Amino acid sequence: MLSTPNDISVNSTVNLVTASDDSALYNTARVFTGPSSYLFSIQKSGRHYIRLYFFAFALPDYNLAAATFSVSTQYLILLNNFQSSNSSAAVFKEFSVNINSEKLILFFTPSGNSSLAFVNAIEVVSVPDDLIANTAQILNAGGNYSALSSQAFETVYRINMGGPKITPKNDTLWRTWIPDAEFLINPNLATFVSFSRPIDYVEGGATREIAPDFVYNTATRLAESSSISNPIFNVTWEFSVDKSSTYLIRMHFCDIVSNSTNLLYFSVYINAMYAIQNLDLSERTFNSLATPYYVDYIVVKSNDASENFRISIGPSDMQNVLHDGILNGLEIMKLNFNTIDAVQPSSNSIKVGIISGTVLGACSIIAMAGLCMVIKKKKLLKKHNSRTWVPLSFYGGRSHSTTSKSSNGTSASYGQYSTSQLALQFPLIVIREATNNFNENRVIGIGGFGKVYKGILRDETRVAVKRGNPKSQQGIKEFRTEIEMLSRLRHRHLVSLMGYCDEEKEMILVYEFMEKGTLKSHLYGSDLVPNLSWKQRLEICIGAAKGLHYLHTGQANAIIHRDVKSANILLDEKLLAKVSDFGLSKAGPEMDQTHVSTAVKGSFGYLDPEYFKRQQLTEKSDVYSFGVVLLEVLCARPVIDPTLTRDMVNLAEWAVKYEKRGEFEKIIDPCIAGKIKPDSLSKFRETTMKCVAEYSVDRPTMGDVLWNLEYALQLQEEIANEFEDESIDRLAQLAAQSKKKNQSLEEFDVFGDQNLQDPSLSQTFSVSRVFSQLIKAEGR
Repeated sequence: MLSTPNDISVNSTVNLVTASDDSALYNTARVFTGPSSYLFSIQKSGRHYIRLYFFAFALPDYNLAAATFSVSTQYLILLNNFQSSNSSAAVFKEFSVNINSEKLILFFTPSGNSSLAFVNAIEVVSVPDDLIANTAQILNAGGNYSALSSQAFETVYRINMGGPKITPKNDTLWRTWIPDAEFLINPNLATFVSFSRPIDYVEGGATREIAPDFVYNTATRLAESSSISNPIFNVTWEFSVDKSSTYLIRMHFCDIVSNSTNLLYFSVYINAMYAIQNLDLSERTFNSLATPYYVDYIVVKSNDASENFRISIGPSDMQNVLHDGILNGLEIMKLNFNTIDAVQPSSNSIKVGIISGTVLGACSIIAMAGLCMVIKKKKLLKKHNSRTWVPLSFYGGRSHSTTSKSSNGTSASYGQYSTSQLALQFPLIVIREATNNFNENRVIGIGGFGKVYKGILRDETRVAVKRGNPKSQQGIKEFRTEIEMLSRLRHRHLVSLMGYCDEEKEMILVYEFMEKGTLKSHLYGSDLVPNLSWKQRLEICIGAAKGLHYLHTGQANAIIHRDVKSANILLDEKLLAKVSDFGLSKAGPEMDQTHVSTAVKGSFGYLDPEYFKRQQLTEKSDVYSFGVVLLEVLCARPVIDPTLTRDMVNLAEWAVKYEKRGEFEKIIDPCIAGKIKPDSLSKFRETTMKCVAEYSVDRPTMGDVLWNLEYALQLQEEIANEFEDESIDRLAQLAAQSKKKNQSLEEFDVFGDQNLQDPSLSQTFSVSRVFSQLIKAEGR
């Protein structure tokens, strides 16, 4: 991993760094007397944090305080002529960079008259690629700054408004947030508020990776005007910056002060210029409270002599609104990195070290480092986002293709398909009429693809209308995949696609309306939904398992859903479960293959760890995700909850730990604890633990899972047949017994109430695949 002329490791016998969670990192250092480098093997390309720790403690042989050096990657100069001259203070530097190669090289190069470089610790953390959006509005310029997703950033400030310091152990991406008090110009104009109830993270909005609950649970608020002599005032923070650079400013908001929606209006300023005038957080968060919202602005470099940024919140200038305003968090990140042509280091001089990952990202901390040169990348500054959607056209039954224009003018094709294979095309005017012109009051959900509206057609049929977000290039792929998949799939436990609309550059999908919403909403996060009984939960799980089992076995090639989660299991008015959202679905391996090699897609907390590590997708990846859903059903808690203690954050890991300790009953939802019959719980526990096994070879098929869930339900109802349930191998014997009493089961209805007379809807399966048909010869 390290290549250096002299391998010099030093340590301090006295801890001079103020006590903190990472103070131990500053007790040792690696000293370089010439150009040196570290090479890391990157498991997953994309955005990463590179964190560097420096503390120039006193040494008899080396003057670290006088060391001047540069730190680079293959592509960027991170620090140029850096000097940690203050030996009484530690220095922490964090950079957010896009790594598109399999290796990351960090170069440490002494510069000027210095012959020394050093580092105390290095941290490399894989983070979600969408942590930085591709575009942001340029302050006071009326346009957008493009291609941010490929840019590198240096974190200058990360502030928690109204609350204490947030340490890495309380942040999903191991970040540190410092209090805002020292930056307030006039603290008397502000008051600090906190919120004890859960933050409502909505799908498609801010996530805990954007900022943790602890940021949104506190805020700095305008003080009551009655306590201030001048009733018209702003709360202002001041930050020292180098204005010769361009900055990304991210502001975090969450209405934790209002008792109802549409009461909080205020304005936000950057350097005395309007950033947002008369901000209505209810409008930005779809009429919900305690829901996070964030916004990014670009402040371009300036010739202004002032070296400070001023961020302010102030009252709205609207009539008859309260004098109020809040800010929950703030991040200031610096752009403008120097680049130089890449120099390939000698392969003989580099030793490779692997950084392994978790579902939320790879994190490695080491006490070493090195030197580099880099590939040029152009920063694109444009007044408008040049990426546009070219609409699908499906007229006259011809084949057409979808393309997406990138910012450099090139187009990417997303394939061709004919209307003969597709669902009904809805005119846009019908969609607008059904949704009351996409009225925000009709929004029933938000996802990565876009918003979902409740619609009512002219014949009073209720539908769910999913409208794609034109800013999402991924949305084009999902639009195509969803149409292709659902146009040829029909099953009682899969959500039906009724049609689509692509007029006027729209990407709209129309589905059957599911009255009871998502399974997730019935488990936690809503006090308005009655608790599900254990029997209801089992029936819902069985329905979802039937849908997934059909995906895996109902076609010549298996279809792998890739995004199985409780939010993608919908319930009708009778609580019948249907699997939804096929935008990430992918055809499974061919008969002579064991897996499909593909980039990792899915949702954190549900991802198959083997798929994440190896990028090898199989049907067992869906089985793992469904196992996590089973745990959600039993425990009624989120799959990732960073507000809990470290050993409880990840639901699957927490459950496995308790199961190994023989304390599985302790994780059960209190609403159903004591109401589950021991045999039913035992079968459910056994099935779930097999589903979330670390290695796919140890997991059951969806057919096996379905068999066991149906049996767990029968055990709960005390009508189980007298047979051994320890092995799925008994299925063949059961089928033979069933044949003697009833008609042959070689062909059976996998579509529930669907008509088997349609040959396109019937499939032939081996009797060992579906438990329900073996137990009941008459079918479902």
